[in-house]
Amino acid sequence: MTHAPLRSAGRERRGHPAWWAAVATFLALLGAAGFRSTPGVMVEPLHTEFGWSIGAISFALAVNLALFGMTAPFAAALMERFGVRRVVVCALVLVAVGAGSTVFMTQVWQLVLLWGVVVGLGTGSMALALVATVVNRWFVARRGLVSGILTAATATGQLVFLPAVAAIVETGGWRPAALVTAGAALVVVPVVVLFLPDRPADVGALPYGGTGSDVVAPRRTGAARLALQALAGATRNRTFWLLTSGFFICGATTAGLVQSHFVPAAHDHGMPATTAASLLAVVGVFDLVGTICSGWLTDRVDPRLLLGAYYALRGVSLFALPPLFGTDLNASMLAFVVFYGLDWVATVPPTMALAREAFGDRSAVVFGWIFASHQIGAAFAALTAGVVRDALGSYDAAWYGGAVLCLVAAGLSLAIRRQRLVPAG
Repeated sequence: MTHAPLRSAGRERRGHPAWWAAVATFLALLGAAGFRSTPGVMVEPLHTEFGWSIGAISFALAVNLALFGMTAPFAAALMERFGVRRVVVCALVLVAVGAGSTVFMTQVWQLVLLWGVVVGLGTGSMALALVATVVNRWFVARRGLVSGILTAATATGQLVFLPAVAAIVETGGWRPAALVTAGAALVVVPVVVLFLPDRPADVGALPYGGTGSDVVAPRRTGAARLALQALAGATRNRTFWLLTSGFFICGATTAGLVQSHFVPAAHDHGMPATTAASLLAVVGVFDLVGTICSGWLTDRVDPRLLLGAYYALRGVSLFALPPLFGTDLNASMLAFVVFYGLDWVATVPPTMALAREAFGDRSAVVFGWIFASHQIGAAFAALTAGVVRDALGSYDAAWYGGAVLCLVAAGLSLAIRRQRLVPAG
């Protein structure tokens, strides 16, 4: 295949195709997030209609979160072999099929299969591995800022959809909500097909802010082999284990704990589900601000210090959360929501930056493994919090346990040693 002559990719070019690729990626992540926003407001309706325990429903959610993460490194490798566009389109269709099929389920194993496995594989084929791949291929300048913006699409989309999903569930039941969110994934497919080329060279351009030396040739080896080789090399690097451990805790205290159980925990205290879902939407709005600012800071501040601060402050806020629940919205709860939103996935841009320093041109695949630990942590917390709720009748122990883990993550982050381009295998 031949390409048009490569054009200058100076950072002053506002019309550079990298920005169109970033927009298409943002919309793909936002659309796929539609179904990712649904589980938190479907726990109670599923429990009421089918009589399934909170723990059983949480198990399906845990499977979803675990596969969401474990798929990421293989998805990044598939993008190397088959191209970003093909992988993202297939992933969006898989999300839509899984979401739409849930309306026919009558048994808990079907919930695990559709909600857990099918949608977990689909969403995991995009997620943050897609962010790392697009940023690394299309940008040299503004990498921190762009990674922050794209990361915000994933988390913000999940949370901002919540009030609409909760309203649909309240008025029409959980089945229409599942169909609407399936449609959200399909709507984005044409955008990806039209505006997301695989690489800058496909449209005759260089990476934004880069030169010819920044162009990395695609690897056409087997996707599974590439992912496993990257993992084998990364495990010999101390930074990998510190980032992985910290990201495990990051996932546990965001998607696993707060996103999955905030609405049912608020319901336990008499707060309407729509109100609780609206609070999570506020988290999503401020997450957009916090993550973009974190990306901007990552281009200027030692990312280890940023990670340490983010995790420590998150831990303090979780310690303060349990007494804030009540039947009515109060100023203290709103302050928690705003603060937690600013900190929600602010950890991602500095984590990506440290992975890029340590693993070079394989960092997207390695970051897929790091993100896998994030989702394993989320699965662990989603299941554990559900079991704690069933056993103790309250989520308080889960909130305090998450707070302690955050302080551990802060220490792990500060223990990272800066390094440059250590081979990943």
